[in-house]
Amino acid sequence: MGGACSVSRVSSLAIHRRNLRSLVFRVPVLLGLLPPGLPKKVLREEHIHGPLTEVAVAGLPELPQDVLVSIFAHLEIPDLMRACSVCSSWRSAYSSLRKLGQYQRRQTPCLLYTSESAGESVACLYSLLEKRSYKLTLPEPPIRSRYLIGSSNGWLITADERSEMHILNPITCEQIALPPVSTIAHVTPIFDKTGAICKYIYSRDTAEHRSTTGPQPVDLGELRQYLQKKAFVFYDASAGSYIVVLIHDPDGQLSFAWLGDDKWTWLKPRCLFQDCLYKDGMLYAVASRGEIHAFDLRGPVVTTKLITGWADIYSCPTIYIVQAPCGDLMQVFRSQDVVDCDPCADTATHVHYTDEIKIFEVETMAEKVVEINSLKDHVLLVGQNQSLCLSAEEYPQLKANNVYVTDDCKYLTFYKNNRRDIAVFDLANNSNEELVSPPLWSNWPTPIWITPSLTKLYPTLDNI
Repeated sequence: MGGACSVSRVSSLAIHRRNLRSLVFRVPVLLGLLPPGLPKKVLREEHIHGPLTEVAVAGLPELPQDVLVSIFAHLEIPDLMRACSVCSSWRSAYSSLRKLGQYQRRQTPCLLYTSESAGESVACLYSLLEKRSYKLTLPEPPIRSRYLIGSSNGWLITADERSEMHILNPITCEQIALPPVSTIAHVTPIFDKTGAICKYIYSRDTAEHRSTTGPQPVDLGELRQYLQKKAFVFYDASAGSYIVVLIHDPDGQLSFAWLGDDKWTWLKPRCLFQDCLYKDGMLYAVASRGEIHAFDLRGPVVTTKLITGWADIYSCPTIYIVQAPCGDLMQVFRSQDVVDCDPCADTATHVHYTDEIKIFEVETMAEKVVEINSLKDHVLLVGQNQSLCLSAEEYPQLKANNVYVTDDCKYLTFYKNNRRDIAVFDLANNSNEELVSPPLWSNWPTPIWITPSLTKLYPTLDNI
């Protein structure tokens, strides 16, 4: 008897895993099941951070909490967040799932963007899995007033109207202020009579040469146009802590801060960096001609070594570093062309589009770079995000041997009205396909790839 019950329970669980989406989350089905008095505005709600709505769903079987937890563990985050808003019982199952640490489902990357019509504090997630968008109401300051300078491990790194930086999880709404921008070596604060910072002095000097222009005063919000370029949030398992790495000007230098630090640490004298990767306790940073430097940031003294010298390949405006499927490193070179580039015309005519991508495997032991012609059954996602290489077999909704690109042109902050270079680039025939037509997003802040995550940097906080 016990065995029969066990088989029945497993069978029931398998059925619910397969059918929960069509049973609960798809709007056409909900329209037929929910009580007739529920407003249609609620039925069409696509807001992930929507309020808890207690509903009695006709014909929906009541499931034990442990079964619900097992089902929820197989949902992608947009579905999971909608599920936990259905009723208190499902909310409880969601909370148990997180507390038990059982939610390990790999997430499909999404495009995070803003839309003028959605409001100043609302971001949108375009799901590559579902081909639809969800709204997210985010904490202050308004997301549309910020620069999006990076995304990694489910976190956004932003710069606000005072050029101060925060890391923000758009799913959990957890937000943490990073060390003051005035602690970066190239920034000096100017105070007014009340003791408040009113301007910054921005120095273009590097560790190796002194700028001919000299330090210049800039307004609080103006600094971010010149300083912050790209940022990352990495987890160091051996240290049990998170580290934030910032690529900044002048000349693409590196600074970093462990979570909880009160200032930034400058990695001098290296410069011209474009992208970073954290692997096995080491920070790998690639510079503008392909050379890769490896930094060990965990000790009292930072150590560094050169993995590869200058690559015997052409110089390229944009280069990324990404972990290859085999666990080694890859370099991705991306070039863009410009249409209607008339220096006398409106800046909106400076439209960039990706016209070539070349990929190289880095053999670290042999210290050589080998060009590859195909990603085979893998895909790349590059842009202002941490560069990713994913298996199309594990993410069948993504197109194999394609590169999903977002705009990260170095002139972005000066050409805010430009149409953004957001596309799917086919490596087989060097062609671009629009991600969505017509585009859903506002051109500023520039849209960015993000992989949704429920990870909380401070587990005691619960903002959902």
